[in-house]
Amino acid sequence: MSRFPTCAVENVIRSAIRGKLAAYNPEPSDKPFQVRLLGKDRMALYTFIQSLNTTFGTSIYEPVAKEIARHHFDRVELQARTPNEMSVGMRGKVDEIVRRLEAASASPSRIDHNSDLRSAIGAEVEKVAVRLSKTDILLQRGNNLCLADIKTAKPNVSGFQKYKRTLLEWMGAYLENDPSLEVFPMIAIPYNPYAPKPYSRWTLRGMLDLDHELKVAEEFWDFLGGSGSFEEVLKCFERVGM
Repeated sequence: MSRFPTCAVENVIRSAIRGKLAAYNPEPSDKPFQVRLLGKDRMALYTFIQSLNTTFGTSIYEPVAKEIARHHFDRVELQARTPNEMSVGMRGKVDEIVRRLEAASASPSRIDHNSDLRSAIGAEVEKVAVRLSKTDILLQRGNNLCLADIKTAKPNVSGFQKYKRTLLEWMGAYLENDPSLEVFPMIAIPYNPYAPKPYSRWTLRGMLDLDHELKVAEEFWDFLGGSGSFEEVLKCFERVGM
């Protein structure tokens, strides 16, 4: 592992927290029971922490991830715009893959998805406008393009069908735009809420390729910055919080 950018990461965390504090403007809300139980100061701190938790992804995880990744990738972008059009054939192929997964007539495989989507390039060339969600963090090294959608530690399992479609649409749109790319879309979960037990993945097995489309805790941070990055990030947060 190359030298971890400790000072830079800690500065990003401090800046994010200060920015959140400066912009924090809670809606007026009278909570007489909570105030009497906790006191005004503790109640104010509690509401700020609640607000921070709801935006931890965009406010803190994303800029920290960018700072770490920029030392290891040629290109790093946050909230990256995705292609705004896709061929009719590619949209049909995405629908077909999702139907097969929902019916459990196929297993999720990033390699198979890549082959299936590439087979749709040029098949039906008519283009249609699409509104694909932005990529939380885009990483590129050479022709390898990684597209990560950062989710909360316990995402709604029923939502993974939607997440899977998003990953396939990203992959199809970028491949159609530039077939020379190798596209790796993934769901990234910054920490494991079940630690020290392993992250509960069995419910996702039928929809995600768990080896290639899901990175949790160490897998995500070490992917960005090399082995040991997850522990270094935790130490940075601890020092900033002192």
